[in-house]
Amino acid sequence: MPDGVSWYSSLWTYLQFTWRDVIQLAIDHSVIVIISVLISTVIGVGLGVLTYRTDRPRELVLGVTGTFLTIPSLALFTLLIQMPALGLGAPSVIVALAMYGLLPIVRNTIVGLREVDPAIVESAQGMGMGRAARLWRIELPLAWPVVLTGLRVSTLLLIGIAAIGAYINGPGLGELIFGASIGSAVALNEVLAGTLGVIILAVLFDLVYVVIFRLTTSKGIR
Repeated sequence: MPDGVSWYSSLWTYLQFTWRDVIQLAIDHSVIVIISVLISTVIGVGLGVLTYRTDRPRELVLGVTGTFLTIPSLALFTLLIQMPALGLGAPSVIVALAMYGLLPIVRNTIVGLREVDPAIVESAQGMGMGRAARLWRIELPLAWPVVLTGLRVSTLLLIGIAAIGAYINGPGLGELIFGASIGSAVALNEVLAGTLGVIILAVLFDLVYVVIFRLTTSKGIR
């Protein structure tokens, strides 16, 4: 096992020659996560809006989306690549990530909407606002901080899972982590570069959500 100095020096030397490739993989990783989160957001917020008022559908949606998270990622990837419309590569990874990202978004959408003060909703109704207007102008804005937290959790979760997509030729930093040739001179450097890249992406995405929160949430409900 190399000592700390030689480990650091070896990684630094490796990055000096491959940093362009690592950055490109990080960009690919980010793109596939962003696409997956967008899909999860559209579906998850939609399901939350449709079911937050009714017990049975709400429990069913939470149960199904919760079940997705119990499926081992390699098993889900293997199932998805058997589908002719998906196969190896990014499409299967995106579908899997979108499934894994649903629960935090659905749950937080439901929780956020149910926590809106009923008195505010009744006041808006008394002013003649219809249900759709109350939802878009009153309930969702008030629930937004909780919904955004769900998006944040989902994104950070998917950044890690996306790396495993390299097993089915998915793009991203997983190519470094799982594509390293065991026993080769640069195997450790590849794994470390990929792992550190995933960690840095998680930190950067988290900071983006902090900025989004401050820009989109009024001071009165922070």
